[in-house]
Amino acid sequence: MKHAKRIRIIALLLAVIFGISLLLTGCKEKGLVKVRLNEVTHSVFYAPQYVALELGFFEEEGLKIELTTGQGADKVMTAVLSGQADIGLAGPEAAIYVYNEGKEDHAVVFAQLTKRDGSFLVGKKPEPDFKWENVKGKTIIGGRKGGVPEMTLEYVLKKNSIMPGEDVTIDTSVQFALMAGAFTGGDAEYVTLFEPTASMIEKEGKGYILASIGMESGEIPYTAYFAKKSYIEKNRDIIQKFTNAIYRGQLWVENHTPEEVAEVLRNAFPDTDEDILVTVARRYKEQDAWQKDPIMKEESLGLLQEVMKTAGELKKEVPYDQLVTTEFAEKAIELVKEDK
Repeated sequence: MKHAKRIRIIALLLAVIFGISLLLTGCKEKGLVKVRLNEVTHSVFYAPQYVALELGFFEEEGLKIELTTGQGADKVMTAVLSGQADIGLAGPEAAIYVYNEGKEDHAVVFAQLTKRDGSFLVGKKPEPDFKWENVKGKTIIGGRKGGVPEMTLEYVLKKNSIMPGEDVTIDTSVQFALMAGAFTGGDAEYVTLFEPTASMIEKEGKGYILASIGMESGEIPYTAYFAKKSYIEKNRDIIQKFTNAIYRGQLWVENHTPEEVAEVLRNAFPDTDEDILVTVARRYKEQDAWQKDPIMKEESLGLLQEVMKTAGELKKEVPYDQLVTTEFAEKAIELVKEDK
């Protein structure tokens, strides 16, 4: 009897503790504004965002982020335009396409996260002295046609006097999320992959990282945050707070070591070994892949549109002041100065 009574008391205490924890969690989250963020893919390439999430920068701004992954810029844009997401993180080309379709409530870019292509050319065989001419007569799985990854790959190939469709075949039929599997299980000699996938494939001995697409292409506004024009107009305070948190994440990554970045990212990438996270963070830092502030400059958008024209995907350029607002990024730099 005494034993049964003791068990009931312990069970009651546990129930009380659990109830208190739920209450505290509710109190903590009470007052936070939910923001639905749809990211193009889950990659260490977006480290400043995950740092902002893991270190509570969004919560300190009064925001609770509900994160989903779209697996493709077109899918992210669809989620934003349909109201399934408030903010999208993807290549700005998606916003350019929508603007040129004549949509009144088009997407507007308000913060830039990365400034280079974050993908790497991975081959089936080790090529320690890799040269771009090695891909001639071969097949590269390059992603969706019209997407920034595929267009940047074409841009790099043409810079090296290699004509897509003539000198090399670019397979654009494979969905973004399936590219690694199609490469390891198929006949294509090469594929472009983001991190940590590229390093994981290499560690498993199923491929070898041969070249950085971003280092070859130069700086380009590769990934940015956008929302519908109407959402920004109605939720200026939310957009400002969101941008503040992202800028704080950018500053933190800039001022910390790859090891420290990897430590913070562990929860965001539980299936990735810490040594790979360190390697990837160091690689992106060395390549200067991350923006140091959220401002998208006019010349950067101009380069992106040049890449799109080179790929035959853009007939009409979009005016910078119609597609981009720097108001929130500029304000964030003023507000967050003391965090440096």
